[in-house]
Amino acid sequence: MFARIVVGTDGSVTAAEAVRVAVELARMTSAELHLVRACQPPALAMAAVPEVGAAALPSDVIDALRHDAEANLAQLAEELGAGGLDVHTHVTPEAPGPALCHTAAVVGADLLVVGNRGMQGARRLLGSVPNHVTHHAPCAVLVVRTA
Repeated sequence: MFARIVVGTDGSVTAAEAVRVAVELARMTSAELHLVRACQPPALAMAAVPEVGAAALPSDVIDALRHDAEANLAQLAEELGAGGLDVHTHVTPEAPGPALCHTAAVVGADLLVVGNRGMQGARRLLGSVPNHVTHHAPCAVLVVRTA
């Protein structure tokens, strides 16, 4: 049914629940599992707020953020791979929503799994990762109840 499943993680408890569901589905369908970690430097995220501006971060700080993200994903991929899953990792400098959708398009995903955190209240109006994904994903989307 599914050949490639994409799921994002930031190390949070809610992201872990989305990953858990994606892992179960990958095991049931023998699908490749693609773990995505958005690693947008804080200065780029702040650029969207005119009052703050995009104060440039030193390149060593940006490199450290990326290295930490890669190390965290590699550890998770190793744990899941030991259980027999075909796991691939993707660290991208994009914001989380676009990172998930872009990765899903690039790998030809059949399913993108995302947690529902941010789907209610003001965050829904202001934008959120699950909101972005449900509107822009190039494949089917499963929104997991995580909060």
